[in-house]
Amino acid sequence: MRCSRKSPAPFTEVSCAATAAAELLGVNQARISSIEAGRYAVSAERVRAFARGYDCADESLIQALCTMTGGRTRGWWDEYRDHLPVALVDLAELEHHAVEVRVCLVIHIPALLQTTDHARALFREVAPPLLPYEVEHRLSHRIKRQGVLHGDHALRYTALIHEAALRMRFGGGDIARAQLQHLMDMGERDNITTRVIPFGSGFPGTGQSIDYLSGHVPQLDTVQLDTHHGCEFLDAQSQLTKYRSVLDRMETAALTPVASRDFIHRLARQL
Repeated sequence: MRCSRKSPAPFTEVSCAATAAAELLGVNQARISSIEAGRYAVSAERVRAFARGYDCADESLIQALCTMTGGRTRGWWDEYRDHLPVALVDLAELEHHAVEVRVCLVIHIPALLQTTDHARALFREVAPPLLPYEVEHRLSHRIKRQGVLHGDHALRYTALIHEAALRMRFGGGDIARAQLQHLMDMGERDNITTRVIPFGSGFPGTGQSIDYLSGHVPQLDTVQLDTHHGCEFLDAQSQLTKYRSVLDRMETAALTPVASRDFIHRLARQL
C-alpha cells in the first residue's frame, strides 16, 4: 500500500506503514501502535498473518518469530516500560530470546556479570544524576536480566573484558574485589566464557562497548552499542558482518579463559 503525500517525512512514512499493517490484520492503527510499543503481545497467528501480508516465504524465520511469541503473556521486562527507557526494556527482551551473546567492554564490567553493589555504584555515577527510586528501578531490572545466565536453558555468553575495566574501582576497594571474585566464579559456569584483553595486547577496535546477540536464525541477530544517549540497535547485514569481525579480532587479542582467570585473581589480590 502506498500513501499519497507531496513530500516524504519520517513521521508520515511510519504512519503509512502502521496503517498498512492495521489493514493486513484487520485491526485499527491504535492497536498496531500498542503492539509496537510493547503494550500488547503478538501471537503466532498474527506473526503468520504479517508474513502472508508481506509475502515473506522464509519459513525458518517465520517459525523462529512464532517461537518468540507468548500469546497474550507479557515478559517480566514489560513491568518496566513505564519506568525505564524503552531501549533498556527492549535489550532485556532481546537477551531473553537470544541463543548466544558475545560482548566486549573497555571501561565497564559486562552488565550480566555485575554484582548488585557494583551496579548500584555505577548507577549513582550516571549524569545527570538519577533519583534514588530511579537507581533502584535500574538496579532491579539489571539483576533480573542476569536470569538468562541460569537455569536449564542458560544463555551461552562470552565476555571479552579489557584490563582497564578490571582496574576501575567503582564503589571502592571492597566492592571492586567482590566484583572480580564474582567474575571468576561466573567464569566457572559451563555456559559462560570470560576472557581478558590485557594492555599489552593492543585493542582492535574503537573502544566502544559491543553486545552481539545471536537469534535462532541469522536474520534475528542484533548488535547493541552503548552510547551517551542510550542504547543503539543495529541489524543490517553489513553492520552485523562488521561487528562479528571486530569481535573475532578481539578474541584473538584476548587471553585464554584459564590465563584470564589467573590474571583477574592477581588483580584482585592487588586491591
